[in-house]
Amino acid sequence: MKVWKLASTVTALIISTSANAALVERLGGLAYYDTDLNITWTANANINGLMTWDEANTWASSLEIAGVQGWRLPSMNLNGGGIGVNCYGGGLEGCEVNELGYLFWEEGITSDTQSPFANIVTGWLGYWSSTQLDPMYLPDGSVDHYDTMEFTDGLMGAMPIDSQAYAWAVHDGDVSAVPVPAAIWLFGSGLISLVGFARHKKV
Repeated sequence: MKVWKLASTVTALIISTSANAALVERLGGLAYYDTDLNITWTANANINGLMTWDEANTWASSLEIAGVQGWRLPSMNLNGGGIGVNCYGGGLEGCEVNELGYLFWEEGITSDTQSPFANIVTGWLGYWSSTQLDPMYLPDGSVDHYDTMEFTDGLMGAMPIDSQAYAWAVHDGDVSAVPVPAAIWLFGSGLISLVGFARHKKV
């Protein structure tokens, strides 16, 4: 019995490790890089609370974390086409072009299994994406709708642009490769000069 328990524990650890194998810590734990999709997510999945789509889009584009700028709302249809790709149930063929869907179905990140992320919200409101629902799917005169996804069971939806939902920022590529701002380089070179000067003075 003890051997079985140990084996099952080891198996569980392997499964949980492989589920997040593609997520690598960045910015001292403030973000995680997905090596599969070559994007970086903020570690905090609910930094700013409920927002309209315009508010969420503005917030993401102006976000700065540990000196890194250039964040955006995730896409649910990287290939275009006017409607979010529904990858309900998983499967790389659909999920690889749906960043939110991939995180849920392929990486195993849900509101119940949040690690290494935090503050993933539950409920039907879900998270905004940058993918606009094609107006052909809406009655004439309707306001713009943007695709959303919630992390309780991976369901997709679309909400009017003036409704409120949550926002989770993502960054193209690996933020560890983002160039350090010029001011920091200047500060660093200044420190090096001071150290060199101090050493020269001692001699």
